[in-house]
Amino acid sequence: MKQTEFDDDGSLIRWTETPGEEPARVYVHGLGATSAVYHAHVAARPELAGRRSLFVDLPGHGISDRPERFGYTLENHADALAAVLDAAGLTGAELIAHSMGGSVALVLAHRRPELVSRLVLTEANLDALPPETAGSSWIDAYAEDDFVADGHARVLEKAGPRWAATMRLADPRALHRSAAGLRRGSTPMMRTILEGLAIDRVYVQGELSGELEGWERLEGAGVRVVTVPGAGHNVMFDQPDAFVAAVAGTR
Repeated sequence: MKQTEFDDDGSLIRWTETPGEEPARVYVHGLGATSAVYHAHVAARPELAGRRSLFVDLPGHGISDRPERFGYTLENHADALAAVLDAAGLTGAELIAHSMGGSVALVLAHRRPELVSRLVLTEANLDALPPETAGSSWIDAYAEDDFVADGHARVLEKAGPRWAATMRLADPRALHRSAAGLRRGSTPMMRTILEGLAIDRVYVQGELSGELEGWERLEGAGVRVVTVPGAGHNVMFDQPDAFVAAVAGTR
């Protein structure tokens, strides 16, 4: 396990990594998740093996610190992720990012373009105010203190066993602020960032999640949109073969 400071209070963001060739692949989890749980099983596949791979837990999540004074906005998370890449001596990394992690990766690519050479985004949030069915909406429906008091336990029950297994590792206040930041979005908005980037961009969506809004415009901007049959939000669990192919660039 490795770590580096990400705020003025000396709080630490932590990651695990496997050695290999560069450009490195940096795996970033979604809201209430952890990176190794969601991505280690695919990173170890023969099609992806041999590359340096980092599994980063964002602030407030997994094994990283959860400072109470931290804002947990998309920009805050992106700066913390940049601290990891700087400490690891990386530039031009490939970011493999899921859900909220995809939003963070987009903000990072906008703020620190030298750090990112390729994006593989799995069902990343591209717009502010996602639908009420989104997990961030369940969390942000509570005031912050109410969520910390009892909303966290209620959302864990609603989330189901898979998501709850990692969500219960996240600090409740950090989780709420992260959800609120995700629902606010970024400036410029994540979709605008994605459309304007000049790097290789892949957007992976599960067929069961419904049609991606604005996919034709994304493809017109050079984004390769990959729809995976039989998969929902967690494509890497539902259809790992197709997910690996998207990351490897063979799909």
